[in-house]
Amino acid sequence: MEFLLDTVELNEIKDGVEHLPLAGVTCNPSIVKKTAPKDFFAHMREVRKIITDERTLHVQVVAKDSDTQLKEAEAIFQNIDPEVYIKVPVDWEGLRTIRVLKEAGYNVTATAIYDLMQAYEAMAAGADYLAVYVNRVGSMGGDPYDLISNAETRIAMDDYSCKVLGASYHSVQQVRDSLNAGAQAVTVPLSILKATYGNVNIPTAVDTFTKDWESVYGAGVNLLKL
Repeated sequence: MEFLLDTVELNEIKDGVEHLPLAGVTCNPSIVKKTAPKDFFAHMREVRKIITDERTLHVQVVAKDSDTQLKEAEAIFQNIDPEVYIKVPVDWEGLRTIRVLKEAGYNVTATAIYDLMQAYEAMAAGADYLAVYVNRVGSMGGDPYDLISNAETRIAMDDYSCKVLGASYHSVQQVRDSLNAGAQAVTVPLSILKATYGNVNIPTAVDTFTKDWESVYGAGVNLLKL
């Protein structure tokens, strides 16, 4: 099970690295727009410094045609590093890009998956991650968790090494349901991951522990002051 952050906001990434069992960081043009760095590649190199090479970094191509996508991928490798996972939307042109990049030995994340056939074709093309758009699939009347489950079943059946990466989240419940459906990874905004701890019972329990302890040993006394 892997938790990734869907952001390029540096302070959020620093917070995530410090507190979470973080496996990586993902972004797409819409995520980049929220932060709008003036120098994109310099900014992404800063992201890499924060997460180090121990975590994965997923950066999306922008072009719509495969030939240009492949040139963009080369620019990403040259300006960030060759270990970046190139995110490629799974359409007709993107499928070719995925196949060519994998044949060359690069890391690839297939993204914008709304349909199980997209997932099947991307995994057959060699993609390392399959990014299923959970909230968007559900908003269109589909069942994203059935899609995830079926994709994971096929991965196991045919012994593929790729992972389903749940994406496009609006709630903690969607993340939980994706993992329960078998997703091996999820990429989530930091605000949603933090919302897990918005349950008032959690700080109440912590406060109760503190009060009970201090009733015995005195206010402000912790284990270091005994």
